[in-house]
Amino acid sequence: MTELIPAIDIIDGKCVRLTKGDYTTRKIYNEDPLAVAREFEAYGFKRLHIVDLDGARSRHIVNHRILEQIAGATSLTVDFGGGIKTDADIRTAFNSGAALVTVGSMAVSAPELFLEWLEQYGSDRIILGADTKDGKISINGWQEESARELLPFLKEYLQAGVRHVLCTEISRDGMLQGPATQLYARIMQECPQCRLIASGGVSSLDDIKALNTNGIPAVVFGKAIYEGRISLQELAEWAANDK
Repeated sequence: MTELIPAIDIIDGKCVRLTKGDYTTRKIYNEDPLAVAREFEAYGFKRLHIVDLDGARSRHIVNHRILEQIAGATSLTVDFGGGIKTDADIRTAFNSGAALVTVGSMAVSAPELFLEWLEQYGSDRIILGADTKDGKISINGWQEESARELLPFLKEYLQAGVRHVLCTEISRDGMLQGPATQLYARIMQECPQCRLIASGGVSSLDDIKALNTNGIPAVVFGKAIYEGRISLQELAEWAANDK
């Protein structure tokens, strides 16, 4: 069954969402990310994806105090991404309570350092972030497009020991028009060993069911909840009934 992972994106310490990664589109949904995390926990969710959008833009961790609060006040397994560029950043994330970290830009711009982290912290604690648009990998908070092609990029790192991959189709992100299910199914077909986390575009429970039907291991979603397209209750019931 596809694992359900709600997301909290943070700017200025507040729970926000963007559209296609455009910071000018930000919309504040809650000024207390901890309260949002506690609600997810109350509905039985076990995982939480936190994105430090300030960190992604600033190229260093900014909102680690929010991570610390959520990790310290809930039992959620938190994965954290955004702004992890240095040894100090990754230490800060883990010391603040992250169980896993998502690293994307550094896997493109500093692959040697990324592989050092993979060896040092282990494949169960490092998620390869693969944010893609038009088949290419985007970096630095989606502000820059690299020359790396998605599938060769994934295969290279899976061969190097990566297990977890978070793939976001940027053109779908925040659009509430459905995820790139065919892309994720292709990734699983070509990289069956990948523990893939699909991200971007989820608009309904049917979208999640389609990902499940296609054998996608996990999905991150946020805006559909905040906009009332999916209720936490229906997600909890589906998860309980589908086990």
